[in-house]
Amino acid sequence: MKYFIGLDIGTSSTKALLISENRIIASVSKDYPVYYPEPGWSEQNPSDWLSASLSALEEVTAGIDKSQVSAISFSGQMHGLVALDKNDEVIRPAILWNDGRSEKQVEYLNNTVGRDFLLDCTGNIAFAGFTAPKVLWMFENEREKFDSISKIMLPKDYVAYMLSGSFATDVSDAAGTLYFDTGKREWSQKMLDLLHISSSMLPKVYESDECVGYLKDEIASKLGFGKVKIIIGAGDNAASAIGTGTVEDGSCNISLGTSGTVFVTCDKYVCDRVNAIHTFCSANRKYHYLACILSAASAQKWWIEDILGAEYDFADAEKFAGKTAVQFLPYLMGERSPINDSNVRGAFLGLSMNTGKAEMTLAVLEGVAFALRQNIDIIRSLGVDIKKSKVCGGGTKNKLWLKILASVLGIELEIPVLEHGGALGAAMLAAKNSLDTDEYSAMENEFYKVSETVFPDPALTEFYNKKYKQYLKIYPAVKASMQ
Repeated sequence: MKYFIGLDIGTSSTKALLISENRIIASVSKDYPVYYPEPGWSEQNPSDWLSASLSALEEVTAGIDKSQVSAISFSGQMHGLVALDKNDEVIRPAILWNDGRSEKQVEYLNNTVGRDFLLDCTGNIAFAGFTAPKVLWMFENEREKFDSISKIMLPKDYVAYMLSGSFATDVSDAAGTLYFDTGKREWSQKMLDLLHISSSMLPKVYESDECVGYLKDEIASKLGFGKVKIIIGAGDNAASAIGTGTVEDGSCNISLGTSGTVFVTCDKYVCDRVNAIHTFCSANRKYHYLACILSAASAQKWWIEDILGAEYDFADAEKFAGKTAVQFLPYLMGERSPINDSNVRGAFLGLSMNTGKAEMTLAVLEGVAFALRQNIDIIRSLGVDIKKSKVCGGGTKNKLWLKILASVLGIELEIPVLEHGGALGAAMLAAKNSLDTDEYSAMENEFYKVSETVFPDPALTEFYNKKYKQYLKIYPAVKASMQ
C-alpha cells in the first residue's frame, strides 16, 4: 500500500493528513502562535512552521509501514513574505497575509503605478494582503534588512525548501504575490524592477503536481522513511479546490467560513479589469477566479451571539423567507470583493415598528448570500458558466442558510462527504504525481463523493431575484453617506 501526505501550513496550525489510494488514514494538527508587534501587524516565525511540520509528520505516520510513504505535498497560507539571507537564515519574522501595514504601498501601487499597469503585468490589482506591497514596505522601512535578502519565498515553500533543499514554488501561490504574470505563468520582470528585486532572489516556478526533489536523507532517516518525493503543492484555496473536486471548467466551490470565498475554475485566462476579483493560476494547470467577502459565518455569529446573546431557533426566521423586505449589508469589517473598500460598514435597511429579530436574522443570512452572488455574477459575466457549486465551511451547519444561498444563486449546492480543505488537496497532489491516470481517476471517484445536495426553491429564487436588484443599490448609497 502506498501512502501520501498533505501538509497544510496554516495561520494557526500545521495540519498533516495521511491518505492511501482510497481512504484517509490519519490526521494531526500542531498549533503555533501569531505575533502582533504593532496594531494591524501580523507575523510568524518560519521556524515554528518547520518544527510543527516535522512533529506532525512523525505523529501522523505512527503505526504504519513508513517505508511505503511515497510523496509529501503542501498547501499553505498565501501571500506571506519570508526573506532569507545568503546563509539561509530568516532575516525577519514572516509578514502574513492578514497584515495591514502596507496600506501606503497599496495606495502607491494602485493609484500612482496604476491599476492598468498591475493588471497588464499580473492580472490583479494590489491588496495589503499580497506579497508585493510587503516587499515595498520592507524596502522603504527596513532597508538594511532588505539589502541582505538572498531569497524571497512563501510560507509553504519555506517548509518545502527546508525539507528538500529545493528552492521552488508553484503557479497558484506565485500568482498571489502580485509580481507573477498569471497569464504567462512566469515572474513579471516589470514588477520585479518596480520592487527592486531580481529573479535570482525568487524560486523556480512549477506546476502544483510536479516533483521538485526528495526529502533530505537525514530527515528521512530520522523519520524512518525511505526515498520520498517532495511535490510542491499549492496555495490554500487552490489546494482546497483539488480536495473538493473543483477542477473542471465552470466548477465552483463556496466556503461559508469566518469569511466567505468563491472559487471558480476556468480553462482560459481572462482578467477581470473592473472589480476586486483575483485571477490566479489553478493547481491543475488551469486558471481560477477567487473572490472573498470578509464577513460570512462571522456575520451570523455576530448577530446571534453578540447582538441576540442567545441560542436561536432558525425555524422562526424561516417563516419569513420570501416575505420580508428587510435588507442587510454585510460589510462589518469593510469589504474585499468585489468593491475593495476597507472603510465602508454594514447596515440594516427597511426596518419598521413591526420588524422583529426573526426578520433581521433572515436578512443577515440573505445579505451574505447576496454578497456572494454579486461576485458570482461578475465571474459569470467573464464567460464562465456556473451550474452548481460545492459548499463547505462552518456555515453549512445552518440548513436554512443553504436553502437561501441555493435559491439566491439559482443553482444546486453539493456538500462533500470529506472536508479536509487544503491538506486533502495537498495529499491528492502528492498522489497525482505518484499514480497512473487510471489509478488517480479511481481515487478522485472515492474522495469526491457528495453527502447531500441542496436544491433552489423556484418561488424563493423569483423573490430573491427582485430583492437582489434592490440590494445592489444599497452600497452606492451607503458609501456616499460615509464620505
